[in-house]
Amino acid sequence: MSESTQLIVFDWDGTLMDSQARIVNSMRAAIEELALAPRSQQQMSEVIGLGLAEALAILYPQGSPAEHTALTERYRYHFVEANSTPSALFAGVKAMLAELNEQGHFLAVATGKGRRGLDRVLEETDTGGFFHMTRCADESFSKPHPQMLLEIMDQLGVDTKDTLMVGDTEYDLQMANNASVPSLAVSYGVHDLERLLNCRPLDYVDNIPALHHWLQTKYTVAA
Repeated sequence: MSESTQLIVFDWDGTLMDSQARIVNSMRAAIEELALAPRSQQQMSEVIGLGLAEALAILYPQGSPAEHTALTERYRYHFVEANSTPSALFAGVKAMLAELNEQGHFLAVATGKGRRGLDRVLEETDTGGFFHMTRCADESFSKPHPQMLLEIMDQLGVDTKDTLMVGDTEYDLQMANNASVPSLAVSYGVHDLERLLNCRPLDYVDNIPALHHWLQTKYTVAA
């Protein structure tokens, strides 16, 4: 039995874009440049999805404000300008967004990225026109706080029961829980399936074709 939704909110990194390697490599380069104590790939991957300030507070809890500021600046430099690690949309994402948009869904993004970074990738991937609203961690509280979701729903005039959050980390799903919004987990991103299922999503999918199929078959806009 299909359900009805008006608004589908996507996380960006690890959900729509295959950017984990670029994020980790950029952070590693920034850490090495500043001669800070190294962090493992696992440690750096674990904080993907959080706002940058919150991620650095976990990676370097004893770091000074000056160290966090310097690391923020160098990470952004490496991610935007210096790092050549490929970072592209997962195959099939644009077709999925186009179909969902044509069917009348509201589409939105709630991301740990900063506004500058999200606007850049939306332009580079030519996907900005698919989304009715986007919210970033530097203009809101970071996940798992519900503010981004609450603001998106308020701005678009959509109730919690008519909203779905799609994400690859427990931060995405916890944000949905904190906003009383149902969620769908994607298992091809950062966090493992067990962590995602602990957040009690409606379901999970393993790849973009499965995500596309799930959204097409489970959700239709009510007439």
